[in-house]
Amino acid sequence: MSEFHFRRPELMIDDQAELLEIIAGQQVMTLALCQDNRPYLVTVDFAYDPAENCFFFHSADHGKKIDYLHSNPLVWGQVVEDRGYVVDRCDHAYRSVHFAGRAEFVEEADEKRRILALMIDRFEPDPAAVKARLLTDLKVAAITIGRIRVETLTGKQNALADAPSP
Repeated sequence: MSEFHFRRPELMIDDQAELLEIIAGQQVMTLALCQDNRPYLVTVDFAYDPAENCFFFHSADHGKKIDYLHSNPLVWGQVVEDRGYVVDRCDHAYRSVHFAGRAEFVEEADEKRRILALMIDRFEPDPAAVKARLLTDLKVAAITIGRIRVETLTGKQNALADAPSP
């Protein structure tokens, strides 16, 4: 995927630790998909594995998102940390992570189970109980797991992201 240049490089976040902090602190990501020159935007919950540099999401086995990804696996994604409106400045503070990648679907049951466990550990206050209920062979077989192999990962922040509200 081609690189682009930030118009305002002072807003760029390129520190890997900061990008991972933003990703870890958010619960959903938005994916931009395209099929036959028709765009589609979808928000999903996710897990991210920095060792693999991959995002993961779960889904039903059919629907618009799945159709788009089978047709065109190239995605652009975004994870946003909303830091709120900055009063008296008519501006909004945020940090965001943007990524380009290629989506694929995980078919192997043990790998699906591993990824679902990552997601459960990330979100559930009592992961053991949820894993016992949801990681059965029957339930794992019935769920679709998407993996996005990240090709580029960048960040951006509003210039006021660290500015206190007046």
